[in-house]
Amino acid sequence: MRDYKVVVLGAGGVGKSSVTVQFVQGVYVESYDPTIEDSYRKQIEIDGRACDLEILDTAGVAQFTAMRELYIKSGKGFLLVYSVTDENSLKELLALREQVLRIKDSDNVPMVLIGNKCDLDDDRVLSIDDGIKVSQDWGLVPFYETSAMYKTNVDEAFVDVVRQIMRKEAQISAEKKQQKELQKQQNASNDQGNNAKSSETEDKPTKRRTRQSTIDDPNGLDSAPKNKCCVIM
Repeated sequence: MRDYKVVVLGAGGVGKSSVTVQFVQGVYVESYDPTIEDSYRKQIEIDGRACDLEILDTAGVAQFTAMRELYIKSGKGFLLVYSVTDENSLKELLALREQVLRIKDSDNVPMVLIGNKCDLDDDRVLSIDDGIKVSQDWGLVPFYETSAMYKTNVDEAFVDVVRQIMRKEAQISAEKKQQKELQKQQNASNDQGNNAKSSETEDKPTKRRTRQSTIDDPNGLDSAPKNKCCVIM
């Protein structure tokens, strides 16, 4: 079973806790109690793989934003939540996303954009098109409008971000495997080159010994006694 840490981020009052509790416990929390930090665990099966999720529900109020960097560093996937009844909550997500990308030092971070409270039609100030536009601006980040009250798209959003984490881990694993294979081939090529050089080095002294043997041969021409009658004065 693999462990996956998912962090829920967003402004205060957008329904982060309601969405999280609905996913983990299947109940709707109606009252609003500002969160400092709540951690939940849930075991689910995604695409035939058992997953142990640790979900961190973070604070949205200003006095706890200093703790956010620690959550982002430890998280593998992120749910960025705004309320369709609060235009400013969507604007705050723009800065939050930039903070996530900066801290993770990557443009490829598993992430889902959530427009919560879609059941409150009379209070809605942001359309679904507003969420789609932000999704496109972020490079087609998956976007869901959710209702914590009716559990609309809640499970789908969490499953989506976990699937993104799985794909990223598989990609990293494949890249590491490819690097190992390339390193192995390079090492083998270097070994072959070293063996060839070593063989050439061993052959050279042998040839010198052969020539020396010819010179020192007592039966050779150089060692034959010289006949004076053959010498031209």
